[in-house]
Amino acid sequence: MLNKATYWLKDNLKGDPFIWSIIMLLSLISVAVVYSASSSLAFQKKDGDTVYYLIKHGSLIIGSLVLVWLAHRIDYKYYSRLSRLALIISAPLLLFTFFMGTESGGATRWLMIPIINQSFQPSDLAKLALIANLASMLAKRQGNIDDFKASFIPVVLWCGLICGLIALSNLSTAMILFSTCLLLMFIGRVPMKYLMMLVLVGLIFGTIALAIGQRLGTAISRVKQFGATLVDENAPIPDQAEQAFIAIWNGGLIGKGPGNSDLKYFLPQSSSDFIYAIIIEEYGFLGGILVVFLYLALLYRGMKTVVKSDRAFGGLLSAGLAFSLVVQAMINMGVAVGLGPITGQPLPLLSMGGTSLLFTGLSLGIILSVSRGDISESTIEPIDVTA
Repeated sequence: MLNKATYWLKDNLKGDPFIWSIIMLLSLISVAVVYSASSSLAFQKKDGDTVYYLIKHGSLIIGSLVLVWLAHRIDYKYYSRLSRLALIISAPLLLFTFFMGTESGGATRWLMIPIINQSFQPSDLAKLALIANLASMLAKRQGNIDDFKASFIPVVLWCGLICGLIALSNLSTAMILFSTCLLLMFIGRVPMKYLMMLVLVGLIFGTIALAIGQRLGTAISRVKQFGATLVDENAPIPDQAEQAFIAIWNGGLIGKGPGNSDLKYFLPQSSSDFIYAIIIEEYGFLGGILVVFLYLALLYRGMKTVVKSDRAFGGLLSAGLAFSLVVQAMINMGVAVGLGPITGQPLPLLSMGGTSLLFTGLSLGIILSVSRGDISESTIEPIDVTA
């Protein structure tokens, strides 16, 4: 029986075994912590059904793992072709969401999918599409990467447009995506003078997006609030941040044990934005370090393909997706421990969420597809990115 299981895993789980291990560990941690953190909320809102959110979240975790498996079975060269279509769809979808989306927390970031009654953030699709398409554009232009008109203009227009549209309602996501674009262009050997120009374009588009968007007041107040705590130890801090600090303090070295968090009853967003505080309260400093290590290991394995890959597209695609996921994770954990202003970024594959979990699974599956290392990119059909 053990041999059969080993052969099945070898035949069906291709790619980097370390990344597979990281995905499985994070998924197991997620189910355990989300159940603990959401049980009181479920009791209050779902007539005492404490497993409601566990079942919902567990279903999404299973769905994300299915997407990991499906995506990793597809030759990653096909994502080059699909990324342009996804990018073209993303731009009007982001605009539609801004004007007609479901409002929550002062921002319209979500669209409600009929029938299944599940919310969907078009920015998740836009992030994945832009990273994949940017990797494709840079890979195809390695021979004339310093050509301003042919290489730089199409890249900067797409980056500015998509990041600007996301920034209308979600500044932190736009900043993470923009930093990922800068990293990909740096790895893709784009001249430094062009990178500086992209930063300038990003500032312009970002300023316009903040001026006409929904997040200017929120962004200013959060930055001011965080800055005040840096210069004045007596400055007031947000209630949710204070509760997160107490949870972390209570955790100590080894934590209070699974399910024994006290602050989950008082900490808003304890199963999503501040789930890292609950992890430390229940599993201690050691548990928190383990989670950080898993994300850093994912970044390392994702970046390693840049060196190992014989083709530019695979390395850029894997590096971009891994960097985006891990930077988001670091920002989430940094907020929980007081190293940054509150952003509302979930912890990838750990926080309770909706379709964001599915897009995380899709991204991880693409990284695994690249890590398989047995795919030739030479058959990729050229795409006219200036059209």
